[in-house]
Amino acid sequence: MADPASVTLAMVENDVAVITFDAPNKGANVMSRAVLEQLDACLNQLEGRGNIAGLVIRSGKHGAFIAGADITEFAAAKDITKDQIVEMCTRGRKLLQRLSTAPYVTVAAIDGMALGGGAELSLWCDRRVMSTDRKAQLGFPEVKIGIYPGWGGTARAPRMVGLANAVELVCGGEAIDGTSAAAMGLADDVVPNERIQQAAIAIIRAEKQTGQYLRDRKEWSKPLPIDDTELGFLAVTANAFIQGQTKGNYPAPIAALNTMVGAARSDIDQACDAESRGMAELFGTPVNRSLINVFFLTERNKKDPGVDNPSVKPRPVKSVGIFGAGVMGAGIGAACVRRDIPVAITDAIAPALQKGVSGILEEVSFDKTTRGPDAKKALAKAPLVNATTLDGEIVACDLVIEAVVENPQVKKDLYARIESQLGPQTILATNTSTIPITRLADGLKHPERFCGIHFFNPVRQMPLVEVIRGPRTSDETVVTAVAFAKAIGKSPIVVNDGPGFLVNRLLLPYMNEALELLLEGAEIKQIDRAAKVFGMPMGPIALYDVVGLDTTLYAGKVMRDSFPDRVVESPLLPAMVQAGRLGQKSGVGFFAYKDKKGQGTPDPTLADVVRPLMRTKQTFTDEQVTARLFLPMVLEATRILDERVVRDPRDVDLGLIFGTGFPPFKGGLLYWADTVGAAKLVEMLKPLESLGARAKPTPRLLEMAKTKGRFYI
Repeated sequence: MADPASVTLAMVENDVAVITFDAPNKGANVMSRAVLEQLDACLNQLEGRGNIAGLVIRSGKHGAFIAGADITEFAAAKDITKDQIVEMCTRGRKLLQRLSTAPYVTVAAIDGMALGGGAELSLWCDRRVMSTDRKAQLGFPEVKIGIYPGWGGTARAPRMVGLANAVELVCGGEAIDGTSAAAMGLADDVVPNERIQQAAIAIIRAEKQTGQYLRDRKEWSKPLPIDDTELGFLAVTANAFIQGQTKGNYPAPIAALNTMVGAARSDIDQACDAESRGMAELFGTPVNRSLINVFFLTERNKKDPGVDNPSVKPRPVKSVGIFGAGVMGAGIGAACVRRDIPVAITDAIAPALQKGVSGILEEVSFDKTTRGPDAKKALAKAPLVNATTLDGEIVACDLVIEAVVENPQVKKDLYARIESQLGPQTILATNTSTIPITRLADGLKHPERFCGIHFFNPVRQMPLVEVIRGPRTSDETVVTAVAFAKAIGKSPIVVNDGPGFLVNRLLLPYMNEALELLLEGAEIKQIDRAAKVFGMPMGPIALYDVVGLDTTLYAGKVMRDSFPDRVVESPLLPAMVQAGRLGQKSGVGFFAYKDKKGQGTPDPTLADVVRPLMRTKQTFTDEQVTARLFLPMVLEATRILDERVVRDPRDVDLGLIFGTGFPPFKGGLLYWADTVGAAKLVEMLKPLESLGARAKPTPRLLEMAKTKGRFYI
């Protein structure tokens, strides 16, 4: 049973009550079964009073209204029957629905995140007041865990803001702020946080005078006022858009659309019943389970300090110095400036420094509405960027990140020049993607304050950061790097030093196998299609062109030198590089890039490079291609776990999802492997025995097959 203080009832005026959600010792309010029981009890208390004009529902936690239902309870209930799912949804909905039939005005005062069940609670209220604070957001993220709103959200939203707006909210899963909510008709007032309760009470007084809330209650309980033509057009266009976005891999948005369209001609209760029945078809499905696993992966990551010693605390990082103003350096700088962390940045090439600073200001001032830079934002952020040619201004920062050319000697020469100038608490970090930290730390006087902070390109889009610790990196340095990455909105994973670190080491077998398939006779179209059908955002051949074939050639050499028994030296990459086919950067790689959008098209001249290097001319089924691409990744992951490159199997899965776009609907590489089963994986590897060590089951996998073991214990 939750603490009774999670939901409390108080009278702020003689005829105005306030219900406050404030779960003790928790950063967010969630609507667990126990919390719902407390809300029910509070509403029961109000029923016994005859002089209530209105009820305000608010949170006791600034910046956090109600985060939604308790996902841990969802996970625990994943095996319940469809009838039980319908009953669970109906019970929760009928509780919240009481807010729309109470003999008084109900107002939600939202000064933080109102998500999922929290958003549904606010929609069942007569009115909503939202704070101007950027933390005040309202949204339905349920589709991101493979379900849709189940407490009346799909029924109530269309009747309040129109079907088109509701489809965008529910099927898109993105939250909106107070200004957007007001424009849509969801928020009735948007005020500063300190005035939110006062504004809610004012709405109660006004509604009691006009009685408009009663007329709205009646209107919002009816079928939607939409004609057949408009309904059909919206259904077809929305369906096409959603299918294009999800590629059919995420059933929840389409199910939500069908539920809302199908119930458009029904009254509110019939629409709610249809919602509950539809939820029963989604709850507990493999996609739902996989996406809940991803949710738990991200929640764990948010709380993980990066080391197992909870007594180690991070140092404050109030300023960041960056050597190198290229694509990566500028991207890191923009990530810092966006979060109001001052940056000092330098580059050995003056035009590169100028371009880097312009790129930072352009990125941080980007306006989504105009799809261009906002001059006022740029002026406001400009003082946070110090473009300098003086080492002293860089090394004076709390954290210094080196993002210069990927050459170990150039990096070590830089460290030798600046280390003696660093403060006694300053952390020195490298953004290297391939060079071992141990090698770079050799010669440093303070290797305990040195680590890798590997951002992925493009920095603004990629959430993952690998924090790489060398053998002498201190725990304090690690937790500081982790805290810094989180402070700028990234998801850091701590990785012990080793070739390729985590993501590149796992990605290389996938990409390497694609080249082998190509030289054995598989078509590029089939290889990339198999990967995309599996769920990858793009195929491995297309990925070569995006990353750059010269870059992957160098990374492959690092891995081949480290693991010569299982990394094949493909003759194709050097041949492509020698021919000047570097990918998008040169305008031609495996594909040709002729337009400004960077869309690759088949290039008939590619055969001149590939044909002389062909080993065989085999035909492959799509299943064979898929096995060749992904099974070596699983094997490499088992080796990574044995070598303790990461502290937990979940780091492997989150790293691949956030670092490579591994399909979330499969829950992660190792989660997917668990769903297949170790014994089945071993069977799937048998036809690949001729490939040698790279496809040979590892001792860990064989033991798991024998004992029915799992990666997720």
